Amino acid sequence: MVIRISRKIIKPAKPLVRGRKLNITDTILRDAHQSQAATRMRLEDMLPACAVLDSIGYWSLECWGGATFDSCIRFLDEDPWERLRELRKALPNTRLQMLLRGQNILGYRHYSDDVVDRYCKKSIENGIDVVRIFDALNDVRNLETAMRSVKEYGGICEPAMSYTISPVHNEQYWVDMAMRLEDMGADVIGVKDMANLLLPMVAHSLVTKLKERVKVPIHLHTHNSCGTGDMIYLMSALAGVDIVDCALSPLGNGTAQPATESLVASLIGHDRATGLSLEKMSEAAKHFREIADKLKLQGHLDPRVLQVDTNSLIYQVPGGMLSNLISQLKEAKAEDRYYDVLAEIPRIREESGYPPLVTPTSQIVGTQAVMNILGGERYKMVGKEFRAMMRGEYGTLPAPVNEEVRKKCIGDDEVITCRPADLLAPEFEKLSQEIGELARCEEDVLSYALFPQVATAFLENRRRKESISGDGELVAVIAAAIKAFREKSSFGQDEAPDRQTADEAPDGATDEQLSDEKPEQQPLDEGPGPSHRSAAQDLRPLYFTQGVRPQIRNAAGKYATQR
Repeated sequence: MVIRISRKIIKPAKPLVRGRKLNITDTILRDAHQSQAATRMRLEDMLPACAVLDSIGYWSLECWGGATFDSCIRFLDEDPWERLRELRKALPNTRLQMLLRGQNILGYRHYSDDVVDRYCKKSIENGIDVVRIFDALNDVRNLETAMRSVKEYGGICEPAMSYTISPVHNEQYWVDMAMRLEDMGADVIGVKDMANLLLPMVAHSLVTKLKERVKVPIHLHTHNSCGTGDMIYLMSALAGVDIVDCALSPLGNGTAQPATESLVASLIGHDRATGLSLEKMSEAAKHFREIADKLKLQGHLDPRVLQVDTNSLIYQVPGGMLSNLISQLKEAKAEDRYYDVLAEIPRIREESGYPPLVTPTSQIVGTQAVMNILGGERYKMVGKEFRAMMRGEYGTLPAPVNEEVRKKCIGDDEVITCRPADLLAPEFEKLSQEIGELARCEEDVLSYALFPQVATAFLENRRRKESISGDGELVAVIAAAIKAFREKSSFGQDEAPDRQTADEAPDGATDEQLSDEKPEQQPLDEGPGPSHRSAAQDLRPLYFTQGVRPQIRNAAGKYATQR
């Protein structure tokens, strides 16, 4: 349990893990639906289950970061910061965890240090306890600012290694990186197997070595797209891994994480048993089965995501990247080149220094593979992002690159060898000025920093909705004043004989409702709704009526002319 004082997290002195039991992070509120249902689960789908989730005893609940931020403002019309605050209230006894892309935060470019620092600060202030931080290239320089900020503001710092397979990514590579992360101040070290490439026996060996060389807890994350996830977790548990990521069964397995209940049941009676209640999980799963069914009906959850796909093991390509390639080839009417593109990906990885295939490098490499195959000549066309990666704008690549290929991509441009963010001037104040009055707080500025166009549209829509709500209150006040005035002076019968005012219409209907050819409108005195335009028409004569009290007349005229 964590202690909160003034929304600031103070980590207790007790260890983050205790004894031999295997600890569980459940991803049902974030990566489970991101992996299976395009991140379309709403806050209203989560809150009813929070009480039982909070009582289960998870090490943490992953609920924020990754694609959830983008999805909230782009598709769900939800404020992601408000979602976090509501989840914090509803889950007072469980650590809340998020995923952060290092210097990329949650966006697709590097941000200046002041923006990264403020984002970490506000995330923790609004309720996050554990911040998992990764870099697509495993360039630890891109983790420095976020790690320092998370620790400064009282969060639990979990830098993660983006697992991949290549001639340079051997077991010693991961052990060395873990030791360096521990030296940098990691509270927990994550192993992020985003493509389900980590095989069970390899996992056992790697976890054994990590436990021998580092003192902080090891937190393992995988998916079950290749069908090996449960075996990976079982072998890792036997090797001493401290925490693993699972997803409740309604959204578990397939492209998401292995099902929580299955792993918990598998360890009953063993000294690594989780001690978690299957009965409470069953109660939570009952709710999320209904949500999964709803997501299927909405078309967001395709049952095919549950199918085992071993292509990732052959081509070392994440399942989500495969679906993106298929989509790109369909658009180009070149689906018959699918296996040519798959064969091109390993060649590009070798020539570009074996980048791990995780956001954003998976998209960068995949797109370049399509260009190489469909362009008729390799690197005849070069994507902007691939050029930037080869120039060093994302950080240092894990292995030396093919210099001939780099020359084709960047020409005579100088290669960046420093930490990319060192070239960026502070930008928070500039971003704050750009978004202007649309931003009511630092959180709004940060939303704009990550997704400028989408956040601007979201914030404008928020202001528009609040304006409509305010107009509704104005209409209600004016309507009440009209009614009181007419009762006193019989106003309306003589001065507006050829228009029926809103309160004279039967059952509160406006004049537009009297026509059978027009849609039903909301009564004027019931607040905001589609009747605003009709209300403006009915109030317009009032502006020209001298017998009405000036304040009512002015308000009516202002409202009518604005509409």
